[in-house]
Amino acid sequence: MSSFSSVDGVACGGGKKTSWPEVVGLSVEEAKKAILKDKPDADIIVLPVGAPVTEDLRPNRVRIFIDTVAQIPRVG
Repeated sequence: MSSFSSVDGVACGGGKKTSWPEVVGLSVEEAKKAILKDKPDADIIVLPVGAPVTEDLRPNRVRIFIDTVAQIPRVG
């Protein structure tokens, strides 16, 4: 298994966190705060679910995918 594979958010063999399942359901700001607490150097990118992304590995990049409409869309 690769050192970047994760189980319960902790990298196998590396000891550094690589995913944050506990932030699912939180606001973007709350999620960012939790991620930055564990990984202060994270470059957090917020994207809509299904957005095309590159497949290159950047150890400091953390992508947050969102899909919730927070307010009523209105014309104007």
